[in-house]
Amino acid sequence: MPAFVEGTTMDLLLWRHAEAEDGDDDAARALTARGEKQAKAMARWIRQHQPRHLRIVVSPTVRTRQTAEALELPFDLERRIGPEAGAPELLAAVGWPTARGAALLVGHQPGLGQLASLLLAGQESEWTIKKGALWWLSRRVREGEPQTVLRAVVSPDFLPWMK
Repeated sequence: MPAFVEGTTMDLLLWRHAEAEDGDDDAARALTARGEKQAKAMARWIRQHQPRHLRIVVSPTVRTRQTAEALELPFDLERRIGPEAGAPELLAAVGWPTARGAALLVGHQPGLGQLASLLLAGQESEWTIKKGALWWLSRRVREGEPQTVLRAVVSPDFLPWMK
């Protein structure tokens, strides 16, 4: 069991790729025009609120890369977090909860929703994260007990830049 230090945190941002085209080759599906707008709107919000020392880890699919590119920040492609990835692969890719700093995962359903439910409710369930939306979680220690805190859930539909 990792040792937790009182008050320390790791921020984990889960960003589901924006709306993508339909297609037979799942890995090659590109963002729609609406998806590009969603990605740009959310990227603007992230840049305004991002934690320091943010590491960005992205699934290798076209739609996730295009979503992450809207941030205009460097990112790492990680094959372990493709569309089939579950919570264990996502956690391993960012080193949760013991890594320092902050990580942004740009990925897919159902893995992101399963990860959110595991961290917030203690078990994997079929939670859905909307396309283009961001969930921001923090890991902290209070009175010797590790806690996961939901800091924000942001849907691109509610951002002023989507109008």
